[in-house]
Amino acid sequence: MNTEEIIAKLTDEEKIALVSGTRFMYTNPVSRFGIKSISMSDGPHGLRKQSEEYDNGIAMSEPATAFPTASLTASSFNEENLYKMGEAIAEECLHYGVDMLLGPGTNIKRNSLCGRNFEYFSEDPYLAGKMSAAMISGVKSKGVGVSLKHFALNNSENYRLMGDSIADVRAIREIYLKPFEIAVKEAKPDTVMCAYNKINGTYCSENKWLLNDVLRDEWGFEGAVMTDWGAMHNRTKALTAGLDIEMPGDTAICRKQIYDSLADQSVRAALDKSSVKIVDLANKYLHNERIQADFESHNKLAQEIAEDSAVLLKNDSALPLSLDDNLCVIGDLFVKMRYQGAGSSLINAIKVTTPKSAFDSASLKYTFARGYRENEKEPYEAIIDEACDLARSADKILLFIGLTEYFESEGCDRADMKLPENQLALVERLSELGKKIVVVLFGGSPVELPFESKVDAILNMYLPGQNGGSAVFNLLFGNKNPSGKLAESWVKDYSRVPNGSLYSTEEREIYKEGIYVGYRFHASTPDNVRYPFSFGLSYTKFEYSDLSVSQKGSAVFATLNVTNTGERFGGEVVQLYTSKKESNVKRPVRELRAFKKVYLAPGETETVTLALSVSDLAVFSIVKNRWIVESGEYEIELASDSLTVKLSESISVSGEKIEPEEYFTEKEVLTLSDGEFERITGVKISPKIERLPLTLESRFSNFKKTFFGRIIYSLVLSMPKSKLKKAKKLPEGSERENKIKGAIFLSHMLDSNSPNSMAMCAGKTLPYNFAEGLVHLANGKILKAIFCFLKRIKAPKLPK
Repeated sequence: MNTEEIIAKLTDEEKIALVSGTRFMYTNPVSRFGIKSISMSDGPHGLRKQSEEYDNGIAMSEPATAFPTASLTASSFNEENLYKMGEAIAEECLHYGVDMLLGPGTNIKRNSLCGRNFEYFSEDPYLAGKMSAAMISGVKSKGVGVSLKHFALNNSENYRLMGDSIADVRAIREIYLKPFEIAVKEAKPDTVMCAYNKINGTYCSENKWLLNDVLRDEWGFEGAVMTDWGAMHNRTKALTAGLDIEMPGDTAICRKQIYDSLADQSVRAALDKSSVKIVDLANKYLHNERIQADFESHNKLAQEIAEDSAVLLKNDSALPLSLDDNLCVIGDLFVKMRYQGAGSSLINAIKVTTPKSAFDSASLKYTFARGYRENEKEPYEAIIDEACDLARSADKILLFIGLTEYFESEGCDRADMKLPENQLALVERLSELGKKIVVVLFGGSPVELPFESKVDAILNMYLPGQNGGSAVFNLLFGNKNPSGKLAESWVKDYSRVPNGSLYSTEEREIYKEGIYVGYRFHASTPDNVRYPFSFGLSYTKFEYSDLSVSQKGSAVFATLNVTNTGERFGGEVVQLYTSKKESNVKRPVRELRAFKKVYLAPGETETVTLALSVSDLAVFSIVKNRWIVESGEYEIELASDSLTVKLSESISVSGEKIEPEEYFTEKEVLTLSDGEFERITGVKISPKIERLPLTLESRFSNFKKTFFGRIIYSLVLSMPKSKLKKAKKLPEGSERENKIKGAIFLSHMLDSNSPNSMAMCAGKTLPYNFAEGLVHLANGKILKAIFCFLKRIKAPKLPK
């Protein structure tokens, strides 16, 4: 029986069940037609297969390989790494019987404070899109599906569940949708996961323009669209807008909304259309068989990717180290390496190799002091004194510092770009000793480095995965040569970020920087930048020469020679940017269009050819609402980073004549008023959202503003507080650490949650009418609250 015949025989109740999730990580099966349940698990840098229903921590998840996070893997500028990583994660999916991986995260890094930046690739849409496409292709090569997320303009955490991303169509198209477009067209993911937030006033789950007009009609996406967990609002509106699967499901209100609307033929047609997609998807994974994953080879792969991705930010001849160096190693992160992000992607790593275990395996002689406590902010003079006393007798100080899960996590955005105070105090004291200091940096996002001039070398490992310790050892001692390049700009301090003071401070997020994100802004103000986008040092040197640019049809080719002029084998990322100085459209200084990583022995030369299509040069016209390639002269720039152009040559491109369009420049971004933004872009800024009275969409922390709300808030937050208290009583070890992290994450998630999202996630635990009742109670409407608590939602039963 084919899909159309099955759909014709399904009852309405069965169709409604198909478009809803169940048991938190599954779709509903319909056994009488052999429609299987699709099993999903969190990603994207490793598998988090829950071993118990509704477990949203990591203590009870199955052991799996924790690969480096996207913040690091994107810095490799090597698509092969992501493809191999995708293959390996897919093998672990098959090992545990998982059909679909939730990832990769492809959102743009709009601001360095975003708590989930560790899970995203880049501030540049081309790099993010290519890395995402490579990983999707790797996963799919093993017959496992992916859910490309979070579609779209999900660029902050504080208000992600109810926030409104207000942006102009040019920025939306050129920056925020472009990586998704690349991934969809090149890799064809099975599903796309819609984000929680609104875009210009409409929730992504109900946004027909986003889910149908752009994703399906324009890009040709043929898969299913699902919600992020709890991102549903009105189920019928979402269904007719192109949203197929509601996750995690088991919500009576959503089944009722669809069932009560089936007299509307547009709703019935949308339900049939979505049911077809789910049946086809379930059949696609029907014959996937379990395999034995090679966890040892995956552990080795995690190390190799970390080695190829790590970024050497500074080196005043302090690296590589010698095995004979008299080393004093300082820092809690030497022992408690931060190797993955905090949140829903936390992985129960099958094994972890810290820098300490790697050093000890090599029988390396060194002295060690903590210097700070990784789970605290405050400096302890006694700990710092101990570290300084020990360091006085050493030749070199090897200092391990960075952001830990206590200061960076999904569910909340950072308050600033600073490292913890205890670490900064430690670096300041150590710098007074006059010793060579090598800093190894961990964390998911850029940080301010006020001590940069006082240390001799900085190796940035971001979050290097479970075998990061082995990678650190090999990179520090020259067994491997650092070759990563930053996938995001590092500013000198947060005050240099355009409109940074407004970021993630309220439900409305106005994208006043427009297209000038990351290096697209900083290229015009290079003094703001400590380390530019795509910057990274090496233990060797490279020279570029003999550039030749040619056109063939709609393609442009740039060919050049790259030579390793140093004394070590190493990798270099050759980057192609385009620039148009004479234009009727405001543009950034330059934009990345292609890249290629090459590996060369000392003295070796390789001829590198980079290609781009003329269509890649298009801008999105706000006036004409379409892509246009402007005729004229373009500079083809070959660079080692976004501020360092090595070679350039101009070409003449035949396109269209663009009439002058008003837009703002990088400098005008800093003074742009709300009125000017609306006039220039045509986007209406919604009124500021009032915090009272409370609604189903209110941030849960706002409940503290009313008497009954404070009581409800305290009761709900008592759960993670209790978990944290119990976790801290456990003996030292991975179980204690995992449970502490899980409790902290749960606290962040509840604080930033909304009653609607909680009801959409909790199934029978918190029915929708109870969520309504809690809102009324918090507003002091006791009778309305009682009415809601007592009423029942009559919904069609699930076919189980």
